[in-house]
Amino acid sequence: MQRSRAIAGSAVLAAAGIATMGLATTASAAPASAAAYNGACGTGYRVVNSLPVTGKGTVYLMYSAKTGKNCVVTVRNSPGKPVFLYTYLGPSDGSSDTVFDSGNYTSYAGPVYLAAKGRCVDWGGTVETVSVSVSGSNCGRLAPGVVTHR
Repeated sequence: MQRSRAIAGSAVLAAAGIATMGLATTASAAPASAAAYNGACGTGYRVVNSLPVTGKGTVYLMYSAKTGKNCVVTVRNSPGKPVFLYTYLGPSDGSSDTVFDSGNYTSYAGPVYLAAKGRCVDWGGTVETVSVSVSGSNCGRLAPGVVTHR
C-alpha cells in the first residue's frame, strides 16, 4: 500500500511539473503587445484617437481642453535599435502648416502640437516602411467609434 501511494504521489508531481512547463512555454510564446501611449505630450492631454501601425506600433492623437491643442506621437511596439519613425499633424482646412517629426529613433517620434480647437485635423505616422493616416478627423469632438488604448 505504501508503494502505490508513492507512485501515485510521483505521478501527481510529474503532472504538475508538466502543467507548469506548459504554462511557462505559453507565456514566453505570447506575441508582443501593442504600443501603449507613453505620455510624451505632457500633462493635461488625453487620447482621443489612435491608429495601429500594423505589427510595428501605434499613432496616438491627443487633445488638451485646457490649451485647445492636439498632439500626435508615433510609438513603436518594441523599442530597440534606431529605425525610421515619422509623425505628423495638420489642419484639414490648410489654414496653417503641417507639423511633423521624423528621424531614426529607438522608441517614438514626436510629440508634435497644433492649436486646432473646433477644427478637423489630418494626422498619421510611419514605423520603418509602414504608414497610416487619417484625414478630416476629430473635428472639435470625439468621433464615433473612437479607439483608445491605455
